Amino acid sequence: MSAVEMTEGSVHVESYCETPLFYRQSQPLSGAPQVSVLLLHGIRFSSEDWLRIGTLEALAKAGCRAVALDLPGLGQSKSAAAPAALGQLAPAGFLKQVCEKLGLDPVVVVSPSLSGMYSLPFLMEHQPAVRAYVPVAPICTDKFTAEQYQAVKVPTLIVYGDQDAQLGELSLGNLSKLANHRVVVMKGAGHPCYLDDPDTWHKALVEFLHTLFICTKEWSDKDRCPKEGAKSSALTHTHTDIHTHAHKKLTKINKKYFTLDLKLTSSAVFLFF
Repeated sequence: MSAVEMTEGSVHVESYCETPLFYRQSQPLSGAPQVSVLLLHGIRFSSEDWLRIGTLEALAKAGCRAVALDLPGLGQSKSAAAPAALGQLAPAGFLKQVCEKLGLDPVVVVSPSLSGMYSLPFLMEHQPAVRAYVPVAPICTDKFTAEQYQAVKVPTLIVYGDQDAQLGELSLGNLSKLANHRVVVMKGAGHPCYLDDPDTWHKALVEFLHTLFICTKEWSDKDRCPKEGAKSSALTHTHTDIHTHAHKKLTKINKKYFTLDLKLTSSAVFLFF
């Protein structure tokens, strides 16, 4: 079993919060992490939930550095004033500064529910800083146009529970306009689907992250981008290239749907558009 290092700390985002924000962090005890993940949370939750259900541990065992942030006004960041009112879009620079301070650039952003008010502006305005996006029925998806969504090329894994008939379906309708997206529907799960079925959640998340690992590992030994005729270093591939190359690890079922060539659990339906 892989050894994991767990730590706690605080980050001061001076431009937006006078009070430092609390975070929990996990990473492999040995070896360099292959990717950085920022875990956000909903209004009734905090970084403690990612610790409790084992997401921090699962990500570190999968070779990631994971940081679970307590958002302003919540968890152990309760004394920090939020940079925007509840349900309104926060400044895109807020998460950018968090990531810069913590050395999480580029970062995979996991964003459930309330945290959409932070993650979506960051995604829209700072695509180069986002390695991948994992929205879990986030709020504020109705505040962007179809054109804005279509301009985002970041690989995205949309996750929601099939019992979340309100925000889950609303957010899916908007997020499905993103250019490079896949969908995981967790059977029998509600709005906080990751809490209802942590095992399925971890399997879906880690398998998605492994598609990023595959590309990074293979490209590091080559001078050419997988796209025919393209030349670039491993550090400058676009997210479109990453998504296209990852599809080499997918098995085609028909013109519209794909499934990973891996053993999947029966608790989730994977749709790849």
